[in-house]
Amino acid sequence: MHDGFRTTARIAGLGRFLPEKIVTNQDLEKMVDTSDEWITTRTGIKERRVVAEGEGLLDLVVRAGKAAMDDAGVEPEAIDLLIVATATPDQPIPATSAIAQPQLGVVNAACFDLSAACSGFTYSLNVARQFIATGTAQNILVIGAECLTRYTDWSDRKTCVLFGDGAGAVVLQPADAGEGILHIDWRTDGTWADFISMPGGGSRFPPHSRESIDQGLPFIKMRGNETFKVAVRAMTGLSLDLLERAGVQPADLDLFIPHQANQRIIQAVGKRMRLSDKQVYSNVHQFGNTSAASIPMAMVGAVEEGRLKRGDLLMLTAFGGGLTWGSALIRF
Repeated sequence: MHDGFRTTARIAGLGRFLPEKIVTNQDLEKMVDTSDEWITTRTGIKERRVVAEGEGLLDLVVRAGKAAMDDAGVEPEAIDLLIVATATPDQPIPATSAIAQPQLGVVNAACFDLSAACSGFTYSLNVARQFIATGTAQNILVIGAECLTRYTDWSDRKTCVLFGDGAGAVVLQPADAGEGILHIDWRTDGTWADFISMPGGGSRFPPHSRESIDQGLPFIKMRGNETFKVAVRAMTGLSLDLLERAGVQPADLDLFIPHQANQRIIQAVGKRMRLSDKQVYSNVHQFGNTSAASIPMAMVGAVEEGRLKRGDLLMLTAFGGGLTWGSALIRF
């Protein structure tokens, strides 16, 4: 029930960090033309965390990374690779991972960032698993983190209700085949690149250009209805494909953690996979869509709530801008 590697990666430790500030739907009612009922009905979100003035992505990355290393019982000096999955770095250069390295104490780690939007964490798991399988690394720290509220147009009621800030992290170590990550895969279809995008802030529309400012291009743009349909189909299809490769039935899963984008998407994927409510984990009502941070944050929540324990058969699946999607079957 594994994908052919003699050595794979297991999750040795978990950690997350959330900003203290909470913005509720009632708070948003005072900012835009919306209501708690409208937001809850369409998204399932009740509140989200928002970084404070003076806080940035680096603060979230460092706190979540330290928590994961503590949970794994790994000294920072033992980490030989650090991957930060994010679409919302504090600055374009250098990479957030490099800036975080000395604060995390991972002084022996090679560092790079990975950008795959909401699929960033599952993409990073796949990359990290292969470094371990080839013997290139022994202890890898993977952190999914976002400060999406800094890229949110707070006058756009369709998008400002969706996003939150946070970070989640895992430490990966070698495991024998049949343990840890059993199967993992990823997909991209760039023909739908405009479904979820942030056009401004790059070399085509620099952040200081008049066109970028006047058209609100530095903010997240989303074609919601189209994204919903593709997301449900893509996450369901890849997840079922991995289960078939493993010879596992959906009913055999102890827990299914999808990207926490929207409760309607979560429910639709669970229904298509014929999973029970007990099998599907959701905390989108608490934190909103935190993009690359959502899955590792959800794993921490599931462990704390007693819904995920060692030995459980776990499936993760994510979908994001690009369009990108990825799924992983894990013996936790």
